[in-house]
Amino acid sequence: MGQRLHDPDYLRAEQYRTDANLAAREDLHRHFSTNEYGWFRWVFDHLDVPDGSRVLELGSGVGDLWLENRDRVPRSWEVTLSDFSPGMLDAARDRLGDAAPRFTFRVVDAQAIPADAAAFDAVIANHMLYHIPDRPRALREVRRVLRPGGRFFAATNGRRHLWQLEELVRACTPGAKRENAAAAFGLENGAEQLQPWFAKVERDDYSDGLAVTEVEPLVAYVQSTAVRDVLDPARVDRIRRAVAERIGRSGAFHVTKALGLFNCVVGE
Repeated sequence: MGQRLHDPDYLRAEQYRTDANLAAREDLHRHFSTNEYGWFRWVFDHLDVPDGSRVLELGSGVGDLWLENRDRVPRSWEVTLSDFSPGMLDAARDRLGDAAPRFTFRVVDAQAIPADAAAFDAVIANHMLYHIPDRPRALREVRRVLRPGGRFFAATNGRRHLWQLEELVRACTPGAKRENAAAAFGLENGAEQLQPWFAKVERDDYSDGLAVTEVEPLVAYVQSTAVRDVLDPARVDRIRRAVAERIGRSGAFHVTKALGLFNCVVGE
């Protein structure tokens, strides 16, 4: 499978060309998460951003942060949703529907943000920094486009995130391995990558897990990842049987989550 996690051509042309793969993963979390207070509501709670702010989201995907918080976004905010995939931005516009005119949509490479210095009061990067080949360059850009005192919110996973799925894939598909995004930028190593660029870096963790009671959503999740390159019908059926057996024995396929958010402040 190679280093698909950091391959912009693969990510743009295959993994995130449309919202289908992301939708399969989000559906699993939406329907089987044990924390009833959703991730996107929790993230929004942590956006310490004043009225009248200019806000940029990098890697906004299909716009879930804003869709889940439509009732909470201050009218005075000027919000730009950006992604390096035009297909994802198209999906975001469609999903936001009548609320879409409140936002600006731009195709953006986080390693070269097309904005003036100090153009934004806040920048958000939700589960996307681990995809960037040159993270120091991207963080330099984030720092450049933030005003003094501005904030950067970077969400990511921990190393133990979804480790039961890693075991499932390894057991049912010998030789295959899911890339661990947290090894590139995670809860354990994110602060040290952020500290050179920001005066203050704080981390908040989100408590959650999965209790999956249906087979097919979990199988669809696995098939939405880069592992699908080595999944023939026999291997998919092996995964399906293993999931069904676990649910039948325990009542649910339990999966650990490790999620959190870094809140960073630019020096004055």
